[in-house]
Amino acid sequence: MIKKHIITCTVIIALLVMAKVFAYNMPQAAKSLSKEEKLTTTDTTKTTKKAKPVSLMAKLNFAEETLPLGDAKVERKMKKILAAFNYSKIQTNRLHTKAAEWFPVIEPILAAYGIPEDFKYVPLVESGLQSGTSSKGASGFWQFMPGTARTYGLKVNSRVDERKNLRKSTIAAAKYIKELYSIFDSWTLVAAAYNVGDNHMKRQINRQNQDNYFKMKLNSETAGYVYKLISMKEIVEDPIRYGYRAPRALLAYNAEKAANAAE
Repeated sequence: MIKKHIITCTVIIALLVMAKVFAYNMPQAAKSLSKEEKLTTTDTTKTTKKAKPVSLMAKLNFAEETLPLGDAKVERKMKKILAAFNYSKIQTNRLHTKAAEWFPVIEPILAAYGIPEDFKYVPLVESGLQSGTSSKGASGFWQFMPGTARTYGLKVNSRVDERKNLRKSTIAAAKYIKELYSIFDSWTLVAAAYNVGDNHMKRQINRQNQDNYFKMKLNSETAGYVYKLISMKEIVEDPIRYGYRAPRALLAYNAEKAANAAE
């Protein structure tokens, strides 16, 4: 009997000790968990505070070729040309009206030839604010010289000038741009060569031993050409930011493209 009582008492004492230990550990565990949650929350807050929005310069590109970040000279030039395309300087919505009219024709042709869509801004830069023939003889949407136009399949004579046909001249431009890419292997250099000519561009690359458009020394028109294309892209894709009231047709077109891209 005594042994039974001793065993019973031992069990009861053991249970009481375990209960006290368990009661003591519970608040300690709760405190530990609370500390961990606070640390996690603090770390998340710190991470959120450290994240900075991407700058406009970092977002700008032509055919996925970006500007060299941290180059003060390039940034100053880009900002200057962007400012020149602001509505306060141009004072017309003609570019946006033409974009809404031309892009549905130009985009599928460029895509068919494997040309980046950003080249659709070339006609806006070349002939968007003016029409007719230049003093050098270039004409039409893509401002082809007569000889170049004929080389790429356009009829140019006293009776007909297919440089003024949007669809046909875009096909010719796509062929020319594709050929330029096979030479330069860079879309920014292709754009520059489109402006100044492939032979001149090749000479400059060899003479300067440099094939980065943004670091080359070129004549003022060609040196600003890609910057103009990027600026045109900006004001067409985000007109309100630059003071424009784009026509409804273009806003609807941009919205549809964004929706299709999201899908």
